[in-house]
Formats: sequence, C-alpha cells, structure tokens
Amino acid sequence: MAKGGIGYDDKAPDLAAFEAMADEAYARLPAEFRALCQGLVIQVVDFPDDEVLREFGAESPFDLLGLFQGVGLAHGGGIEEGREPNLIWLYRRPILDYWAEHDESLGAIVTHVLIHEIGHHFGLSDEDMEAIEAQAG
Repeated sequence: MAKGGIGYDDKAPDLAAFEAMADEAYARLPAEFRALCQGLVIQVVDFPDDEVLREFGAESPFDLLGLFQGVGLAHGGGIEEGREPNLIWLYRRPILDYWAEHDESLGAIVTHVLIHEIGHHFGLSDEDMEAIEAQAG
C-alpha cells in the first residue's frame, strides 16, 4: 500500500485517479456546505499555467497547490447567465511533491486544499475552514 494508505502501489496517482480522489474528498464534505457550492467546477491539472504563476509571483510551478478562480459568494458570486463558472484548480504535481515531503496522507492533503480553495468561494475564515475539514474527516 502506498504512503498514506491510498492504495496506489507506491505509485503517484495519474490525473484520472487524482480527479477521483478529489471527487471523493468533495463527497465527504458536509452536505450543507456542498449545497452552497452549486455550479462550482473542480479541475485537476498537473501544474498552474504560466499566467497564473506570473499573477501570483510564483518562483516555481510547485509553489501553488490549488486556486479558486471566479467571483466568490462573499462578493456576490453565484450562477449567472453569461458568466463563466467559478473554478477550483487542484495542481496534481505540486500536491504530490508536498505529500512526498510531509507525513500526511494524500487524501488528507487533497481534502485540505479543496476546502481551502472552496473557502475562498465563500469568504470563510481559517477557523471556519478548519471546522469543515474536521467534519469531513
């Protein structure tokens, strides 16, 4: 079994397996929290694109684990006709790199990043996000 008990034969999950892991993490979030995420799209890619790296002043493509793009609910965001959906980007390779350097399960890291980025959608505090993460197990 792989580090952290994810069962990938000590091999890092590919994009499809990582997407499945993100979907599982999302499904474990409290139902009332997920209900408020209607229309939110979760995307998994290996790395942030060059524009995102420039925008955040990242020195390396491994500097960002995830990103919320859109108009958060705290700023009047929601589903509106003609507007692109709000997106959560999970960056597989930086998350895998972080996992390799820390003593946490990959599933726990994916859940943490997902909650953190969704937290931006809601304008939540760190304390709020920690409470949701605790409920997600």
